Amino acid sequence: MNGETNILSTLIVAAVLAAVVFLIVRKMIRDKRAGRNSCGCGCGSCPMSGSCHKQGKKV
Repeated sequence: MNGETNILSTLIVAAVLAAVVFLIVRKMIRDKRAGRNSCGCGCGSCPMSGSCHKQGKKV
């Protein structure tokens, strides 16, 4: 019975962690689609600002 309890508790913790990771990734994707950045600072000095924010560019 002790081995079954250990496996069950491990599966529960793994499921909770997987759910948290899923929610974080989903929020990051939604924020990127909405045009919000995740760093929280200005993008003027960021070398990747051209690839992050393409609203001003015409494709």
